[in-house]
Amino acid sequence: MTSITPENLLAELRRAADVVTGVAAGLDDAAVAAPSELPGWTRGHVLAHINGIANAMARQVEHATRGERVELYDGGFEGRNRAIELAAGHGADQHRAAVGAAIDRALATFGSLDEAGWRAPITFRDGVVLDGGLALWRELTIHATDLGTGRGPETWSRPFCEHLFDFLAARVPEGQRFVLQPLGLPSVAIGAPGGRSTAINGMLTDIAAWLAGRTATLGSLRATAAADGVDLPALLPWPAGVPVTK
Repeated sequence: MTSITPENLLAELRRAADVVTGVAAGLDDAAVAAPSELPGWTRGHVLAHINGIANAMARQVEHATRGERVELYDGGFEGRNRAIELAAGHGADQHRAAVGAAIDRALATFGSLDEAGWRAPITFRDGVVLDGGLALWRELTIHATDLGTGRGPETWSRPFCEHLFDFLAARVPEGQRFVLQPLGLPSVAIGAPGGRSTAINGMLTDIAAWLAGRTATLGSLRATAAADGVDLPALLPWPAGVPVTK
């Protein structure tokens, strides 16, 4: 799998941002108030979360460029939840304006970085700015799907799916090894070397969607162990410290 460079990541962030703002542009007030793909959340909740995480990541980077570190959300996770609930009921125009401004802020902030800036430490996952950029890529791409407007995981790019294979290896239960076998592409093994092995076959996007806890829209998934068909294995929770699941 190809590593994502800052230059590639900036391009991917801009593409993901265009998708989110394009989807938001097609929503009216009734569509915003309708259920999303995330249980218990309307599309308004998802848009409020996208607004919040884009601003939060921009803030991480802005402080990092000054040699400072700040918590991801103002008020912590409780502050994040309060902000989502307060904004979820806004109308479509308010959501479009807020999401557009937050994404513009984040893109401008990441776009202003030099090589050293991408390596500056941030509070998020006790990582560096590049980790924050990768997280924003995941947030924009996956939540564009969660808005439930017909743009499912089948639209995810190969670089994004391969990034998820790497990032979500943390979801493999202890003592297990998954051999991901996307159709027409090289296999990828994740999990414990020598662990109990299960092969996961299917289209690239279906495997990535399953790992991300989303619906595999192409219906191609098949799991085998010791050459026998088996149920898809259970996954551990999303890696700690990453708020993308909801």
